Amino acid sequence: MAKRSFRVNINYDWCKSCGICYHTCPTKTIKEGELKRPVVEDHSTCIGCLICENLCPDFAINIVDITEKVGEKNG
Repeated sequence: MAKRSFRVNINYDWCKSCGICYHTCPTKTIKEGELKRPVVEDHSTCIGCLICENLCPDFAINIVDITEKVGEKNG
């Protein structure tokens, strides 16, 4: 069974850079970037807890499960 993998999608058109996401991220996948905007440098550290997605007041974060299903082939 494959390790679950997640991707953090941030819609910067909706984000107001409040900082809730990077202050609550338990793995620090989301970090404070320039002008207090959230940035993700390494998606592989995301554990899919959805804390950021659930607490974002602007609905600007979407966590996507990108785990390859058993039997699926890549590309």
